[in-house]
Parts: sequence; C-alpha cells; structure tokens
Amino acid sequence: MSELLKYPGESGPSALSPAEKAAAHSRRTFLFKMSVLLNAAVGTVLAVPLVGYLIGPSLKKSSVVGSWVTLGPAKDFAVGETQLVDFESPVKSLGDGETGKVACWVRRISAQQFQVFAINCAHLGCPVRWFAQSRLFMCPCHGGAYYEDGGRASGPPERGLFEYRYKLDGDSLAIHAGDMPTMATQASCKDRPLVQIKPATSSTRSTLWQA
Repeated sequence: MSELLKYPGESGPSALSPAEKAAAHSRRTFLFKMSVLLNAAVGTVLAVPLVGYLIGPSLKKSSVVGSWVTLGPAKDFAVGETQLVDFESPVKSLGDGETGKVACWVRRISAQQFQVFAINCAHLGCPVRWFAQSRLFMCPCHGGAYYEDGGRASGPPERGLFEYRYKLDGDSLAIHAGDMPTMATQASCKDRPLVQIKPATSSTRSTLWQA
C-alpha cells in the first residue's frame, strides 16, 4: 500500500532512471495543466450566459436611450386615416422571434402632423382596435373606448391612450421606441366630456334577432 500508483507499463519508483522519472513528472504536469485548462474552459462557457443574464438589463437600458425606430415612408400614411403598423422593438433579444415585434396605431392628421398610439389599452393593457366607421378605438376586454385623437371616451380607463414621440426623418416617419409608455406620457388631446356608448336599440335590430 506504500507504493506509489503507477501508469500502465511503468516500473516501480526505485527501478526508474533519472531520465524516466523526469519524463513521468513531465507527463503528470502536462495532464494536470490540461485538466485545469479544460475546467476553466467549461466554467467560462457556463458563466457567459449567467453574466449576460445578470448585466444584460442594464446594458439594454443604456443602449436603447434615444432609440428612434422607422415605421416606414410618410407617404404610406394617408391624411385623415389611422392604420396599424408593426416595428421591431429596440430591446429585442436574439431568441424573441416574432414576439420582438410591437404594434402601434398611426394617425396622420396633416402633411406634417401625426399621432402614434401604443396599441395597449390604458386600463389593463389589452390591445385596442380602431373602428373607422365610428372613429373610435375600442378595447375588447373591458369595453374601454377612446376618441380618434386618443382621448378617453368611456369605460374603465382613467386616461387616454399612451403616445410615442415621433419625428419626420427625411421622407420617413420615426418614433422614439426606447421609452416605454407610462402614466407621464399623457395623450396630447383636448379634454372631452365622458360619453357613454349606448347599445343598439330594439328599433335598430333586425327582425330575425329581435327578442
């Protein structure tokens, strides 16, 4: 039990010549260094995602300050109309895929004046829809309604739609998408009285659906 462990084919310590002892020592040293390097490489591979997870949010926050995202040529937006547009989120990660796309409503008031609304209802964040016939944004979740200029019309929301800052960059319309909509970004619309949207009366129902 007192004998040192030997490599296969290696003689006992007393039977080794000085040259053989030096070769055996060099081989053990080489294998030790290789194991240390291998462990370091594995540790680095495992540490990179962890470090990225820990410091990623701070890096993203600083990198998207002043992020202007182009929505497309201004000529694609007709005056007096409101349309849905998708854009790539500036905080999109590599694995986000289609979830990295964000939708917004673009309203063109005049040749140089726009309004760009976040798609989210100011109540609980459900996506609102635009109804051109009634000139209203409607939330399908809890019945919130907004005027075409983003002002609150009725329902649970206590304020108007959130808006993005915009600018005309040459012939393109761009929005400042680095800022998340908050309660501080008030809809730039005039005060309006609360209007209750009335359901259809019996006189407007078809004979087939009358009670």
